[in-house]
Amino acid sequence: MEARVGDRITMAAEHVGQSTREGVIREVKGAGGAPPYVVEWADGHTGLIHPGPGSVLRCEHPDDEPATS
Repeated sequence: MEARVGDRITMAAEHVGQSTREGVIREVKGAGGAPPYVVEWADGHTGLIHPGPGSVLRCEHPDDEPATS
């Protein structure tokens, strides 16, 4: 996974009944965009994550989105 500062990230729920977590990557600590990442979550909390096996993550680079006219 190659993440950049400003990417939006969605992390799947770990348990049945939990909702997904969405946030923005504020710092990339690994080389070449690799984890760990400092993420500011939608609920206002900030934390360090290092996705492990079984994690489902989706990073979206804002500059990769199609332009609208």
